[in-house]
Amino acid sequence: MSERKSDPVPPEGVDLNRPSVARVYDYYLGGTANWAVDRDFGDRVRSKFPLVRDIALANRQLLNRVVRHLTKRGVRQFLDIGAGVPTAGNTHQVADEAQREAGATPDVRVVYVDNDPVAVAHANMLLNREGDASRQTVVEGDLRDPDELWRQAIDTQLLDPDEPIALLLIAVLHFHQPDRDGNDTSPESVARFRELLPRGSYIAISHVTDEGVPEASSKSLAELKRMYDESSSSNVILRTREQISALLDDFEIIEPGWVWTPDWHPEETGPTARPVSFNSSNEAVVWAGVGQKP
Repeated sequence: MSERKSDPVPPEGVDLNRPSVARVYDYYLGGTANWAVDRDFGDRVRSKFPLVRDIALANRQLLNRVVRHLTKRGVRQFLDIGAGVPTAGNTHQVADEAQREAGATPDVRVVYVDNDPVAVAHANMLLNREGDASRQTVVEGDLRDPDELWRQAIDTQLLDPDEPIALLLIAVLHFHQPDRDGNDTSPESVARFRELLPRGSYIAISHVTDEGVPEASSKSLAELKRMYDESSSSNVILRTREQISALLDDFEIIEPGWVWTPDWHPEETGPTARPVSFNSSNEAVVWAGVGQKP
């Protein structure tokens, strides 16, 4: 088991009896907001799927490139759902950096959302320490109730519902979002957000798939799914690329279309980005695209 001399004291109500999706992802990215139960699980997953850390890193770098690209396209509002535990290159930091590079004063507003209390607590600590309360905040919300989540986001008074908003759903929808009957609600939730967002808004999605990936990766994904389903806080859903693309329905997909994460505007990769080790782009096993509401 991976241990440190001392783990942080968890926020009240945090379950340390089973690994958390958000905390395990933080561990993959080299963060510190995780506990022994998360690190042990992450190490067991890596023993079966050695590329999982590179996959997580490639997904994080995709988030950064999406934010940079959309900021350059004039987006000034981001709703980051399933933001996870803050780590290097958070949405507001990347947007501010992109504006400074363009010689502009940062004015992008970001609302972070997560349903994991550790992620919310750490986001609050980060924003209290180095954020701007007039432009950034975090709320604890549930993707399964899009209307309530939307109300929470708008009630922060940081987002103008009449101006374009970029909704980020990065590495979120491949985790089961069950209703009372156990059915996954992700397609319905995304459809509702497509209705709620004003014209000109964007939705960015990245989603694990076992379609079109190397045979070895497909077998590793099956094992990863089994491990998450048995041990973690959320089950994994492996949709086809067609099913993933359908989530954006009538939105206009911007260039370069639906691609593997390393292939989405690689020119936007920052100079300090950590290298990832793939022999081919489909080893990233994450399908990604960004659509704009007409």
